[in-house]
Amino acid sequence: MSWFTDDADEGDYAEFDESSARVRPNPKANRPRSKNRPEHADAVAGRVFSVDRGRYGVWVDENTPDERQLIATRARELGKKSVVTGDWVDLVGDVSGDEGSLARIVRIQPRSTLLRRSADDTDSVERIIVANADQMLIVVAAADPEPRPRLVDRYLVAAFDAGIAPILCITKTDLADPAGFLGNFAGLDLRIIESRSDAFPIEAIRAALEGHTTVAVGHSGVGKSTLVNALVPEAHRAVGRVNTVTGRGRHTSSSTISYRVGSGWIVDTPGVRSFGLGHVDPASILKSFTDLALVAEDCPRGCTHLPDSPDCAIIERAAAGGLGKIGAQRLDSFQRLITTLGSAP
Repeated sequence: MSWFTDDADEGDYAEFDESSARVRPNPKANRPRSKNRPEHADAVAGRVFSVDRGRYGVWVDENTPDERQLIATRARELGKKSVVTGDWVDLVGDVSGDEGSLARIVRIQPRSTLLRRSADDTDSVERIIVANADQMLIVVAAADPEPRPRLVDRYLVAAFDAGIAPILCITKTDLADPAGFLGNFAGLDLRIIESRSDAFPIEAIRAALEGHTTVAVGHSGVGKSTLVNALVPEAHRAVGRVNTVTGRGRHTSSSTISYRVGSGWIVDTPGVRSFGLGHVDPASILKSFTDLALVAEDCPRGCTHLPDSPDCAIIERAAAGGLGKIGAQRLDSFQRLITTLGSAP
């Protein structure tokens, strides 16, 4: 059958002839996937407080009569974006919070801070610990296990790199005098809270946490989870003893989870024995050594502050005794970090 009339040449309409068109069959008989994603204008905002094997605990409508906890999963449109404890997210689906309900996280809101670490200093792959924290509570024991000033230095570097204010809480002060250890940080503008092994200064710690999101970090066995349980009795975080042979703590907390403390939040993290800084720009390390940073203002451009650096104001001040014993220790710690990273600020 021809669609052309006798009055017109068939070639005049060839471009409109679809008889030779090749149509790809659709064996599934479904509609092609659209690249347009829904806007989810009715999404509900919430704060992630726990992450467990693809399921996310989320607080919704905080500090209102309708506040509730939800269990959520990741929506497909998030792609490879990771959702971490502390994230503010947008949810759709069943947001009732009823038993058996499951919402979907469709968006991650912009993060104000991001605390990260790497497996070691040579590993550039970062591991996100928590998002949107504005304080870091560094928990260290005066004894059992012995305090590690170099590890605390690394926590400080990570905190300043992320723009998080550090607080040092030293526990078990009834077992050993912490004065010598604390002397390592005398040059820093660092808030210090001391605690006995049999009694935490709960009110002082609560006051420090009020209105803040605080991530608690520390070596295994220093009493971090014990402190969290004292602040939040219903947390029931597992605690362990220090090995009497190795002097090392046993890993007990295996997940990162946040708990509400008054108007603030405390985020308990698994204990670590190392804290890699492979992701940190060496140029930001000096910021955590505020006492040395002031002296470094007189250094020549491009100064590395390492022992072989010519005309380094910090090294010259230390050689003349101008930094004192504490300042010299701080310089040594700073240089060790720079050397370990294999780069200069």
